[in-house]
Order: sequence, then structure tokens, then C-alpha cells
Amino acid sequence: MTAGRRLRAYLSHSSDAFANYYGDEALAALREVAEVRRNETGRDLSGRELAEAAEGCELIVSYRLSHGPAELFENAPDLVAFLRCAVDIRDVDVGAASAQGVLVTHATPGFIPAVAELVLGQMVDLARGISAATERYHRGEVPEARIGRQLEGSTLGVIGYGAIGRRLAEMALALNMRVLVTDPHARAQDGRIAQLDMPELLAASDFVVCLAVANEQTENLMDAAAFGRMKPGAFFLNPGRGGLVDEVALRAALDNGRLAGAALDVGRAPDQMPTPELAAHPRVVATPHVGGLTPQATLHQAMDTVRQVRVLAAGRLPDNAVNADAAHRLARIGVGR
Repeated sequence: MTAGRRLRAYLSHSSDAFANYYGDEALAALREVAEVRRNETGRDLSGRELAEAAEGCELIVSYRLSHGPAELFENAPDLVAFLRCAVDIRDVDVGAASAQGVLVTHATPGFIPAVAELVLGQMVDLARGISAATERYHRGEVPEARIGRQLEGSTLGVIGYGAIGRRLAEMALALNMRVLVTDPHARAQDGRIAQLDMPELLAASDFVVCLAVANEQTENLMDAAAFGRMKPGAFFLNPGRGGLVDEVALRAALDNGRLAGAALDVGRAPDQMPTPELAAHPRVVATPHVGGLTPQATLHQAMDTVRQVRVLAAGRLPDNAVNADAAHRLARIGVGR
């Protein structure tokens, strides 16, 4: 093919997901560089069903609930690239894609400020009982005026010193909090931040925020032993991934008063949302996986897919390709590896 030819792209976002997770601005930009067919089924498509819906398209621009199992790649003979409009591709069988010669890419994280801001808001909520008081007012009752906690002078412990952890640490320092971090793979360069082993951090922190990388090694990282090491009366926040937390252990720590409260934006319910039964606990503040759900964050990741399509149409390999060496179907659209 000649460079600049318009490729055919299937946008897998359902109508319900489109406004929040892609949007008109990104769609207009995508249509400038590709012939776009949209998911009009009203459902989240995955596997063989997604392959059939995308028949004739070289590209799938994938919503995060459009999973990429082996049967997708085995039944999509026209597919050249699977472009995930999110950072997380753990539900994409990259090995199966590689076996079929299909390129897999992911977006860059545009949600760092949004998630850090949500965590800060949840810390204030937990410390001052905002949600609990509001709920009572909404029921027509007058809540008891209770003394709260002040963030300034409190200790924040951050588990996982990645991009969000660094942003959150900066915000906490600006509030004159003491900041502790633990991460076996990253070191804090700011002299105001203390790097500790996890047991020490748990014992010293008034607020513990779990932002560790989610993988097999960190499954149930926060278990009964970990909650037992936390300072009595501390708060726990999970804006990371549901698999990081043993939810039975967390409930027990809330029930027995070890923890004063918890804030959850993720959990083990579908789409990484908090488990409803745990979210209903009177000491829990919960949001439905909205940490990165702001116009700026959504547009950033959607426009990443547009840039990737533009690069592919020009005959080049895009950034954030995870299996370029195996993606032999790229030759069909004139992309050299």
C-alpha cells in the first residue's frame, strides 16, 4: 500500500461507554485518518463476536471491556492491529495475537492527575466524615458534629512509587504531610520522603494508599497480616487494582475497629469496580472506578489511539507497541518492523 492510505478501523466502545471513554472530539479526529465503523450492538463485545463485528477492518480500537482472548485473534483474518484505548492490557492474549501476526498496542497514562486528585479528596472525606454527614442530611437527619483529623501533620504511606504515587506524594508534601513510600523497584529522590520496607510503612502511616503494580506476586498484597500491621485507627485507600486487596481481611479490619475507614475506587466486581457488599460498609467511602474519568484523561488516551492510527497509515510503527517483532501482518499495510 502507499503511505497515507486510509485504513479501516472498528471502534469497539458501546454507545453507553462512548461518551465517557472516547468522545466526539476523538472520534472526529479518528475519522480524519481512518474509515471508522462503530459498535452499534449496545453491548461490550469480546472474542469471536468482536472478530465478526470487525470483519473487513485492519484495526480494532478497543474499549477496556472488549477483552482480547485467543479466539479473537484466531477468528479475525483481516485484523492487523489491536489498539487498546487504555494502559492495562492484562486481558489481551498477546501470545495469541503474536501467533497470528497481529500488533498489540496500549495507550499512555493520561489519568495521573485525576487519580491523585481523587485520592486526595477521599483522604479529606475519610478524615472529616463528609460523606457520612451528607448521607444523614439527605435522610432528613442532623448528623452529630464530630472532631475530624487534619491532613497537615499526618503521615501518608504510599505503596508503589510509580507515576501516580509520585504525584500524590508531591501533593501531600504541599499540605505539610509526612510522606513515606515503599517500592522494591523505585527509589524516592526527594529528601523529604522516607523510603521504608512495607511493614515499617504500615505501622507508621495514618493513611495508607495502595498503588502497587498488580500482578501474580502482588495478589492479595494487603491481607490480614498487612492490615494487622497498620496503625490502629488508620485509614486505607485503594485506587489501584482490586486484586491487591484481600477483601475478607479488609472487612474484618473495618469490623473490629483496626481501621477507622477505607476508601475504594476499585475492587473485584466487574470492570474493576468496588464489590457492592464491601462498598456498603458504614466505614467505607466508595466510587465506581472513576479515578481516571475526567474529560482530560479520557481525551488523552483516546487521542493516543488516533496518533497510533495516523502513524500506521503513514507506514510506521507506533509507540507503545508490545509485540512488534511478531506482528508480521503489518506488512499488509506497508509498515516495516
